[in-house]
Amino acid sequence: MENLSLQHITPGLQTNLIREIEEITKPIFLQPEIQLLDTGSYVHSVPLVLKGSIRVSRRDEDKELLLYYVQPGEVCIMSFNACCNNSASMIIATTIEPTTILLLPSSDLRKWLQEYPSLNTFIYAQFNNRYLDLIDTINQLIFSKLDERLLSYLESKNQLLNGEEIPVTHQQIAYDLGTAREVISRLMKKLEKEGKIIQGRNHIKYLSV
Repeated sequence: MENLSLQHITPGLQTNLIREIEEITKPIFLQPEIQLLDTGSYVHSVPLVLKGSIRVSRRDEDKELLLYYVQPGEVCIMSFNACCNNSASMIIATTIEPTTILLLPSSDLRKWLQEYPSLNTFIYAQFNNRYLDLIDTINQLIFSKLDERLLSYLESKNQLLNGEEIPVTHQQIAYDLGTAREVISRLMKKLEKEGKIIQGRNHIKYLSV
C-alpha cells in the first residue's frame, strides 16, 4: 500500500487482523464530491479512510447539517452502526478531496469483532471521538453566533486540507452550518473585508490571523 500502510495508519490493530484486511480488500481511489452513502440506503461495507477525508452529514428536507469528518485511520461510525444492525443509513457520506479508502465487508466485520479485541478497542475509540464531535456541534449551534461558527468551520477545513484552498461553495457552507446561502454570502464578504479569507470561484483561501 506504499505510504498508505494500515500498520502505520492504524497501529493499534493486531497484525493478523491487518493481514486479513489487506487480503480481502484493496485500496479504492475516489475523486472529490463522490457520494458513498445516502440517507435510506443499506450499508454492506464500511469505509476506512487511508488518505483524504469524507464529510458525513444529516439531511432533513431541504436542510443539511455537517456532523463530522472521517479522516485517515478512521471509519465512518454511522455507517458501521447501520452495517452491523442491518438498518438503513441515517447519513450522507461524501468525499471532500481526493480520497483513498478500504471497504470493510459487513460479514467480515462481524467476524473480526469476535476474533480481535483490538478492533473493538478501535471502534469504541471512534465512537468516543464522534460523540465529542457531535457535542461540539451542539454547543456551537446553541452558544455560538453564526459568524463565529463560520470562522471555526473555515479554520477546521483549512487544517483538514493542510492549508490548501478550500473547494467549497457558499451553498455547501450553508448546508453544513444549517442556514441560508444568502446569510453565508453576506458573512463571507465581511470576512474578506477583514482580511481573513480570499474568495475565488468555488474555492476559498483561509488566511491565518
